Amino acid sequence: MSNTHVPNRVMPVRSLEEYFRDAVHGALDHQHLRVTDHTEHYVVKLLTLFARADALHADSPGRAVRRPLAGMLVDAVEAPSPEARHHALQRLGDVSLFVAGFFAGSFARRLVDVDYYIGMGGRAYGTLAGALVRGPRRALSGVFAELAEKFQPLVDALQEVADAGPARSDQDVLRLYEMWIKTGSARARGLLAEAGITPTTAALGLRTQ
Repeated sequence: MSNTHVPNRVMPVRSLEEYFRDAVHGALDHQHLRVTDHTEHYVVKLLTLFARADALHADSPGRAVRRPLAGMLVDAVEAPSPEARHHALQRLGDVSLFVAGFFAGSFARRLVDVDYYIGMGGRAYGTLAGALVRGPRRALSGVFAELAEKFQPLVDALQEVADAGPARSDQDVLRLYEMWIKTGSARARGLLAEAGITPTTAALGLRTQ
């Protein structure tokens, strides 16, 4: 399989947020994924924030290892107030979305895979949306509800933003196939098709076994 590398072009931008705004909008359009302007803006702000390592590792100051999602869930369950619980759920959803979108390839051969992050993040956003319906932050309830409903396709869009280039090795293709089986990712299926591989619906049934 050819692994010819095509160099990326460096495009100057005025700010990181501007870069992510254009990249996210383009990825959503390419993935045929419709979200509200408020949700798209939230995702752009999230990427801009987590581009700083200190923001991504805020739960573990001074450490290069992210706090496990299970620990974040405990923070939400044991929160001393509704506000603290909402913050913990938002943090869980945000970290799950960013990591699943930008670091999905690094999950291979680990105890948890990208589908774990998708499940945890989607449930966190969904729970948060329900909790905010009648509160002072009810304007954000719709954003979190959409993030929960479209978590998987949003991960696909962020993976496109994070993709460094078209070059793919045999190992990359196997990883795409594994991701498609575990998550049903439309993007993974499309990239497999580009590589001349047509995954079968029978293989997708392995997700429930």
